[in-house]
Amino acid sequence: MKELVRVIIEALVDQPEKIEITETEGKQTIIIEIKVAQEDMGKVIGKQGRIAKAMRTVVKSAAMRDNKKVIIEIVD
Repeated sequence: MKELVRVIIEALVDQPEKIEITETEGKQTIIIEIKVAQEDMGKVIGKQGRIAKAMRTVVKSAAMRDNKKVIIEIVD
């Protein structure tokens, strides 16, 4: 999941070297925390959160085959 998120975010941001992604995996849940440069925060979230929502949908679909729930958090 982490690599899928990285590929999506690298396509969106201007400073891909500042991307930090941490993945915490439990029995049925995967928590992915994303940190990007402050200037790129708006590009990752999108207008009214549309890009973040679309990213969550894609990752959720990929996680369904493993019967896992994915939570994506975008942190400052």
